[in-house]
Amino acid sequence: MIKLLITGIWISAVALASVYYSVQTANKMEPAEPDPAMFGGLQSIRGEVTSIPVISGGAVKGYFLTRLSYTVDAEKTAKMTIPARDLVTDALYTALVGDRLIDFPNMTQFDLEGFKARILETINTRLGEEVFHDVVVEQIDYLSKEDIRTNMRRNTEAPPPGASVQGGKPARKAEAEVSH
Repeated sequence: MIKLLITGIWISAVALASVYYSVQTANKMEPAEPDPAMFGGLQSIRGEVTSIPVISGGAVKGYFLTRLSYTVDAEKTAKMTIPARDLVTDALYTALVGDRLIDFPNMTQFDLEGFKARILETINTRLGEEVFHDVVVEQIDYLSKEDIRTNMRRNTEAPPPGASVQGGKPARKAEAEVSH
């Protein structure tokens, strides 16, 4: 009978020890490594085409056109009360027009990395924390007034022979006549 009692205590002790060990192992949290900068938690926002007039000597000399995309912290942008696109447009105008980041008439070389860093700095400074992480350039163009005039002339040239003109636009000729 004593053997049976000792065996019961032994089995109970082993069962309790194994349950304790399994609970402790399951509750251990491994230290989470932060995700690399371009993975996890970031979202891409595609910007709009922004056209900024280039003024020199009191006259418009051309237009700086750009379309940028941004990687942002998704959780933080969800809490923002001002749309991210509006902040980006304001930062572009502030940097390019207000701060004269690019001096087009005297420009010899364009510092793309400096441009991207300045836009990020302007936006994140205004927000008070790092929400925007990277700027991705989709398009950057400069169109002088002469380029714009040339393109307008090409679009308003005379229509091809045989096309009739109605209201300034070429009209299509009827493809087939309706028979009775």
